[in-house]
Amino acid sequence: MNTCILLFDDFETLDAFGPVEVFGKVDELDLHYVSLSGGVIKDANGVKIYTTPVKDVDADIVLIPGGKGTRVLVNDENFIRSLFEICNKSRYCLSVCTGSALLAKTGLLNGKEATTNKKAFEWVMSQNLHVNWIKSARWTTSGKFYTSSGVSAGIDMALGFVTDIFDIQKAIQIAKQIEYVWNMDKTSDPL
Repeated sequence: MNTCILLFDDFETLDAFGPVEVFGKVDELDLHYVSLSGGVIKDANGVKIYTTPVKDVDADIVLIPGGKGTRVLVNDENFIRSLFEICNKSRYCLSVCTGSALLAKTGLLNGKEATTNKKAFEWVMSQNLHVNWIKSARWTTSGKFYTSSGVSAGIDMALGFVTDIFDIQKAIQIAKQIEYVWNMDKTSDPL
């Protein structure tokens, strides 16, 4: 399954690479680092990642990180329109942290449950009041859409996704392999 990590300038590193650490342990997932135009993208820490244009990959799974870059992109009509098209075609769409603000702006989360980083909750919620925002959730699942709370919660969501798509034993094995204490209860965010 083509798994597209959709990157943009000033994304939060762990939002993307926490789930990547999980997904990279699943043989059935083929990881692609993509952006709208392709080329070099810098994360919030200045790390440069070479990306492929998203149009060049048929995405089965899309992962949208959060971070400072989301504050600009929520008002970028071209980006939001492209995100709608990419996520609408995909089999699954996952967001971490304020990545759910971008997804909410597309309208694809209307009437669905979603969550986000608790420190940015009010701002994200203001991007679309037609979403059923769940503040207490570590992550949510609503049809093909998965959203998680902030930063490390993306790892918990990724393990939950592996459980749903494959099986819990695979997720437990990955958590042990990466020496991660998995918050398995998606309904309760300890932070």
